[in-house]
Amino acid sequence: MIPNEDRRPDPDALLAQVQDQERKNARGRLRIYFGASAGVGKTYAMLAAARKLQAEGRAPLVGVIETHGRADTAAMLEGLEQLPPAQIGYRGKSLAEFDLDAALARRPELILIDELAHSNAPGSRHPKRWQDVEELLDAGIDVFSTVNVQHLESLNDAVGGITGIRVAETVPDTVFDAADEVVLVDIPADELLARLKGGKVYRVPQAERAARNFFRKGNLIALRELALRRTADRIEDDVRAYRVEQSIDTVWKTAGALLACVGPQPGDEHVVRATARLAGQLGVDWHAVYVETPRLQRLPSGRRESVLLTLKLAQDLGARTAVLAGAEAGAAIVDYAREHNLSKIVLGRARGRTAWPWRVPQGRRIAAIAPDIDLVEVGAAPGAPPSAARPAATPAFRSRRPWIAGAIAAASSLATALLATPLLPYLDLANIAMLFLLVVVLVAVRLGRAASVVATCVSVACFDFFFVQPRFSFAVSDLQYVVTFGVMLAVGLITGHLTAGLRFQAHVAAHRERRSRVLYEFARELSGALQTEQVVEATRDFIGRTFRARAILLVPGPDDRLQMPAAAAGADAPDLGIAQWAYDHAESAGLGTDTLPASPLFYLPLVAPMRTRGVLAIAPEQQRWILIPEQREQLDTFAALAAIALERVHYIDVAQAALVNIETERLRNSLLAALSHDLRTPLTLLVGLSESLTRAKPALPPAQLVLAEGLHDEALRMSALVANLLDMARLQSGQVKLNLEWQALEEAVGTALRLCAAPLAGHRVTTAIPADFPLVRFDAVLLERVLCNLLENAAKYTPPGSAIDIAAGLHGAWATLTVSDNGPGVAPGREEEMFDKFTRGESESARTGVGLGLAICRAIVEAHGGRIRYARSAQGGASFIIMLPLGQPPATPDLDIEPDKLP
Repeated sequence: MIPNEDRRPDPDALLAQVQDQERKNARGRLRIYFGASAGVGKTYAMLAAARKLQAEGRAPLVGVIETHGRADTAAMLEGLEQLPPAQIGYRGKSLAEFDLDAALARRPELILIDELAHSNAPGSRHPKRWQDVEELLDAGIDVFSTVNVQHLESLNDAVGGITGIRVAETVPDTVFDAADEVVLVDIPADELLARLKGGKVYRVPQAERAARNFFRKGNLIALRELALRRTADRIEDDVRAYRVEQSIDTVWKTAGALLACVGPQPGDEHVVRATARLAGQLGVDWHAVYVETPRLQRLPSGRRESVLLTLKLAQDLGARTAVLAGAEAGAAIVDYAREHNLSKIVLGRARGRTAWPWRVPQGRRIAAIAPDIDLVEVGAAPGAPPSAARPAATPAFRSRRPWIAGAIAAASSLATALLATPLLPYLDLANIAMLFLLVVVLVAVRLGRAASVVATCVSVACFDFFFVQPRFSFAVSDLQYVVTFGVMLAVGLITGHLTAGLRFQAHVAAHRERRSRVLYEFARELSGALQTEQVVEATRDFIGRTFRARAILLVPGPDDRLQMPAAAAGADAPDLGIAQWAYDHAESAGLGTDTLPASPLFYLPLVAPMRTRGVLAIAPEQQRWILIPEQREQLDTFAALAAIALERVHYIDVAQAALVNIETERLRNSLLAALSHDLRTPLTLLVGLSESLTRAKPALPPAQLVLAEGLHDEALRMSALVANLLDMARLQSGQVKLNLEWQALEEAVGTALRLCAAPLAGHRVTTAIPADFPLVRFDAVLLERVLCNLLENAAKYTPPGSAIDIAAGLHGAWATLTVSDNGPGVAPGREEEMFDKFTRGESESARTGVGLGLAICRAIVEAHGGRIRYARSAQGGASFIIMLPLGQPPATPDLDIEPDKLP
C-alpha cells in the first residue's frame, strides 16, 4: 500500500492565511447577539457585556440603543456614555438616526449598535445600518450588535411562511457569517410569552396584538429551532476553519455527517440508497464520492457510465457528490473525510473472496489508515447474486490495447538487449542492468503500469539469457546472480509502479491546470464585454472549445420571453418550451436531468445575484460527460460567470439610460423655468390689458367685445399654463417650502370648491366628510391647488350634469381624501402613466391643457409625505385617492367654562 502523500502545509495557503490574518488584525471585531425573536434579551445581554467590560477598564460607547419602552433595558444604559443621534430631515420631519461621522471622529475602542437590520432614513450615508457597521469595522472599531433570525436574508422566506409576516429589513448572510463572534440569546417559548403578557416586550395594547399574530407559541418554537440550527451551522463552519488553520487531520465527531463510497462494483446503488435513508433518520448531511485510480481509468465506458449514474442518483437524493483522483482509493477517501470532518464512512461489504490473496478489502485499508473514523458496512441488496469483490473482466475490457502495449514493452526490452550486446566488453554487468531499468522507467511513463511489469520481466529474462554466464542459457553459474535478478525484478516493479502513479498524478494536475487556465481566460474575456452580444459570443466559443459541445445562449426579450438567435435556427435548434421552463423555474432541464431527460440538449439557467439572465442550451458530442460531477461543476462555474457578466452589462445599460434621463429631465426643468419666468410678465400684462378692453368706457361694439372677451379667456388660460409650468419647476427643484399647519380638511375642500365654481357650474358635487374627522397637518394653499386640479379634470372629462363626489376617511395611520366621477375613467394600463409630466387623458382632443395637472398633484402630495393613486370608481369613472399621514395633533385647550364661575 502506498503511504499517504506528504501533509506539509501548502506555502501558498500559508501565505494567504497570513495575509488574511493581517487584514483581520487591521479590522475591528464584530460580535452579534442573535435571537429567535424580539424580547429574548439580546439588547439586555449586549448591555450587560458592555457594563462588564466597563468594569474591567474599557470604555464602550453606546451608538444607538432601542429600548422599546422596556424599563430594565433602559436601566442598563445608566453609566454608559451615549453618542447623541444625528437629526435627518425628511419630508418636513426630523428623524433621529445613528451619527456615523461622529462615531468615526470619536474612534471609540468599542461601540454598541442595536438592530443591525435597521433601514436608515433617506439622506443618510448608507441605506442600511449594517453598512454603517461595516465602515466602523474597516476603521478598526469593535462593534457589538443584535439581530433576529427573521432578519437573515436566507431565512426571510422560511420565517414568512411560518408566521405569515414578511419583514422588509434584512441582513445579508455574508455579514452574519463574517462576524467574529455570534452569541445566541435563547429562552423557552413559554417564558417569552410570559414576558410578553407582563408587558416586558411591548406595551399592553401592542402586546395583545402581537400575541394574536406573530407571538403564537407554535411560531416561537419554530423560530427558536431556526435560530438554533443557524447557530449550529455557524459553529460548524468555525470548527472546520479552525481545523484547517491548525492543520488538524483527525476527525472531530462534532457532527454526524456521512460519506458514501461509490465504486464500479455492481450494487453500489444500494449503498447510496442505504446512506440516504440513514442520513434521513439521523437528520444529517451526507456526501458521496468516487475515487478514480489509474486502474479504474481503464474501465470500459459502460462501467464508467454506471458509476456516473450512481453518483447522479446520490445527488438526486440530496448528497454532495465529488469525483476524486488518487493512486490509492482508501487514502483519498480518508483525506476527503478529514477535510470535511465526516465521522462515518459507509461502504458496501466485500462479497466472496478476492482474486489475489494479498489484496486487502477496502474497509480494512480505511480502518488501518484512519482508526478514528467509524465504518458502516452495508450488506448486499435483497436478491443480488453473490459475486467476487472484484468483478470479472468483461469482453470489452479485454481489448487489444493492453496486449499491444505489452508487446511494445517486450520489444523494447529485447531491443535493449540487442543494442547492449556489442557493449558487453566495455561495460560492467551492473551498468547493463541500469540500461534495462531505464527502459522500464520509460515504458512506465509512456505505456503505464501493466506494460512496465511486462518490460521488467522480459528485461530480467534478457539480462540472464544474453549477459550472465553461461550466456544464451537461463542457467546460472553463480548463485549471487539470483539475488541480482530478484533485486532487479523488485526495483523494476517498484520503479514502474511509482512512475505510473506519477504519470497519473501529472495527468490529473495538467487537467486541473487546464481547467483553471480556461476559467481565467473566460473571466478575463467577460470582464471586457460591454454588450450582450459580446457575452453571448464569448460564452459560446469557450464552452464549445472546453467541452467539445455546441452551445447556444438564449436571453430574454422585453416581454421576459426567451428569444431564439438567428444563427441557432434549424433542425437542431433548442426547444424554446424547455428553455423557457428552465428560465422560469431557475432549474436545469433536458439531458441528464429529471425534467424531460429525453431531450438531446442540456438546458442550464444563468442565475445571477438579482435574477435569472438567460438559459444556456448545450448539445454535447458525448452525452455521458453531463453526468460527471466535476464537469458539471465547471459548467456551473461558466454559467455563473456568464450570468454575472450579463447582469453587469444590463446594469451598465440601466445606468446609461438613467444618466440620459437625468440630463433630459434637468434640461427640461431648466427650459420650463426659463420659459415660465420669461412669459409670466408679458402674460400678466396681456391679461390686464384684455380685461381693460372688456371694461372700457364707452363700451366696445358687440363684435369687438366678443373678440376682447375671447382674448381675455385665452390670456387667462395661457397664464394658468405658465403658472403650472413654473410650479412644476419649483417643486422639482426643491425650492418650495411647505407651510405645514394642523387644519381641517373640510376648509381646504370648501376653498377649492369656491375657486372651481365656474368649471363645476354644470355638475353635481357632493361631499362626505365626517364631522369628527381629525385635524391633518398640511399646507393649505398647496392642498387647495391639488383639489382644484382634480376637480377641473373631473369637470373637463365628464359630460354636463355628471356627479362628482368628494369623500374623506381614515385608513390606519393615513387620512384619505377621494375625488371621484362617473366619466370614462383612465384606459387600463395607463394608471401610473397619467401622473407623468405632459401626459393627457386623450392624446388628440379639443380640450385644453398640456398634461401637467396630475404631475403637480403627485409632487405636492409626496412633498407632504403622502401618496396619491388612481382607482376605478364605483360608478365606473375615475377616482383619485390622496393619502396624508395622520400624525398626532397638538392638544387643544378646554374652553368650556363651569356655570358656577360665570359672572
